[in-house]
Amino acid sequence: MLPWLQNNQFPLYLAPMARYTDTVYRQLCKREGADVVVTEFVMAESVLADEPQVWENLHYTEDQRPIGMQIFGSNPKTMAEAAQLLEHRLKPDFIDLNFGCPAEKVTCQDAGASLLKNPSKLIDIVESVVDAVPGTPVTAKIRLGWDDQNIVAMDIARELQNCRVGALTIHGRTKVQGYSGEGRWEIIREIAERVELPIIGNGNVKNSRMVKDIRDNTAIAGVMIGRAALGYPWIFNEIKQHLETGTQPPPPDIETRWNTIVAYAELLSARPARQHHTEQIKWMRPRLIKLTKDMRGSKKLRHDLQNITYLHQLREVAADQMKKELTA
Repeated sequence: MLPWLQNNQFPLYLAPMARYTDTVYRQLCKREGADVVVTEFVMAESVLADEPQVWENLHYTEDQRPIGMQIFGSNPKTMAEAAQLLEHRLKPDFIDLNFGCPAEKVTCQDAGASLLKNPSKLIDIVESVVDAVPGTPVTAKIRLGWDDQNIVAMDIARELQNCRVGALTIHGRTKVQGYSGEGRWEIIREIAERVELPIIGNGNVKNSRMVKDIRDNTAIAGVMIGRAALGYPWIFNEIKQHLETGTQPPPPDIETRWNTIVAYAELLSARPARQHHTEQIKWMRPRLIKLTKDMRGSKKLRHDLQNITYLHQLREVAADQMKKELTA
């Protein structure tokens, strides 16, 4: 069993989200209480082609461990070879296989969630990767199925029990649902009760009360948090405090939030891939705006952040907002 799933631990995972959960955001979420992080997913063929952007996406710091590297693809041999290269070159704590992405650019390649229509091929891929990297745990992520008429998560979970897989993450929606509607946690719960494989629940995690209920009343082994953490990395510490004390803590104060936002932007600017325009942060605007979620005067804040170009301007916005909060 994976170490972080032993002794009745209930780990909080940061879900991989393309273009957002890069090495800096993962580092931030670890500091805020995430137990396990997973890289943005990369295509197996791109790993084998040694594309520079792949290694940028997979870059991590030691303080992010335990860290999983997520790959996707449709060819068992290629997936196995990519996993071997990642194991040799980057030594992740585990390799995660993505069978849940609903994006058309992925499913049209017979990868991601499209493999839920072909469970036998999905199992072939898992077995090939597990055999290829005996020294590195392998996990998988799926959705409930392609659509409501084809809910296959229970069948796949039962098959994976025999594949030496360390854990299975289940997103509680179908491919057709995408990210709309509610996650069907009752199905995830039933699967967790009926299989021996550790099940990590994912999909529409809203708050610490929800996570406490999952931990206390189901056999689910942990939760993976995606969009709820995208603009609010503090959710991990809030959940941990609630699990430990039984009481939901207050949100971080405005000073903590703005200091975190500025520090995040500074770390992003310092990444080697960005050093040619260290002070230029226009490209960060969507990320910074997400981090102001639920702040007072968010409409004006969005306008202010849409017009910043340099780090010093962000610092000025932050200082102004903290001053307003103190005098409010």
